[in-house]
Amino acid sequence: MRLPGRLSAAIDVLTDVETRKRPVSEALKAWGLNNRFAGAGDRAAIGNLVYDALRRRASHAALMGSDSPRALVLAVAIRDWNEDPAALSDSFAADSHAPEPLTADELARVVGQLPDDTAPHILADVPEWIAPSIERAFGDNWIAEGQDMAGRPSLDLRTNILKASRDRVVKSLDRFHPRLTSISPVGVTMPAGARDARTPNVTTDEGYLKGWFEVQDQGSQIVAALGNAQPGEQVLDLCAGAGGKTLALAAAMGNKGQIFAYDSDRNRLAPIYDRLKRNGARNVQVRAPHPGALDDLAGKMDRVVIDAPCTGTGTWRRRPDTKWKLSPELLAQRTAEQAAILVEGARYLKPGGTLVYITCSILPEENDDQIVAFLKNHPDFTSLPPAELWQAAFGAAIHPDVETAQSGIALTPRLTGTDGFYFNALRRAS
Repeated sequence: MRLPGRLSAAIDVLTDVETRKRPVSEALKAWGLNNRFAGAGDRAAIGNLVYDALRRRASHAALMGSDSPRALVLAVAIRDWNEDPAALSDSFAADSHAPEPLTADELARVVGQLPDDTAPHILADVPEWIAPSIERAFGDNWIAEGQDMAGRPSLDLRTNILKASRDRVVKSLDRFHPRLTSISPVGVTMPAGARDARTPNVTTDEGYLKGWFEVQDQGSQIVAALGNAQPGEQVLDLCAGAGGKTLALAAAMGNKGQIFAYDSDRNRLAPIYDRLKRNGARNVQVRAPHPGALDDLAGKMDRVVIDAPCTGTGTWRRRPDTKWKLSPELLAQRTAEQAAILVEGARYLKPGGTLVYITCSILPEENDDQIVAFLKNHPDFTSLPPAELWQAAFGAAIHPDVETAQSGIALTPRLTGTDGFYFNALRRAS
């Protein structure tokens, strides 16, 4: 397929997302099934166009005077992919699979600039109602944070040190030109390409099949390392999901001690069994959800890790469609769940134990605010100093902007080149 046909397909996919209210991934898969002539390169390019359009939907729509799929895709092609507008419009006229040629108004708008009085939430490419929360989290830098959250993410891998070294992983993936991550000592990264660049399919690589590495954002690797799980400890991973952080904890503990992996959703937990086997993680006991599944652990854990259910605002680069679906009602639901699970997690800690609270959110309601509320009702807990945790995990000083007002750690694309994550470690008095 040539570019005009790819643009037309991207418009169709976005229209499908808009009219049928389904996730982008499902719409792209359906388009591929219905258009089997399209090759892997075509599907990658169309996916990039769709995701780029959603990442900067607010600013592109403001510029074009419309948030229609056509307007968004044209803005991506010309403003993000640097296509010449007149030449692109001419190519449309010569291609039966192309969109209609650009109108005079579209040509004028797409090469223009947003006015000086453009609303800040549009510049940040975030929903208007959530802008005050992001500003509260990041102060004067909040617009820059939003803009970086609208970029493309890298593909990051975590070396499974139970089976391989980072050098071995880099060598096995040499054809993809991997780099070492800037913070995680076990990470490997492949930066996002431009335009129609394809993301490497590393899950078919021999190293992945042998358990040498896992796909895991560097931010997730960082918060797992900050959790500081030690060999021989008794650790409860209370929201284990598919097991990404469970596997990182098992490797950090050198398969010594015991990790209890639990999730209230049986379906989310299902993939963990195969992943544990492939990774050679032998110190993990999976607890399937049922009444009283964890009662025998109460008051016995050295460490409880809570990777809390959240809005996922920290993953907007990877799932930009969720940015525009987020609602005050969903935020309220998640914050209620987080408050309850913090109290639940504390029940399993022994005196002197550590409660590790993690979210993939950038919103203070889900992060510092939760810690303030928890500490108010649990005076026997105190937050551990972020600078000391960072130094111990990475042998370097923490960036001052990463530390939050409530002794938390906030990772973002702008600050750390990662997805958005929040971390806070709370020590229970002995």
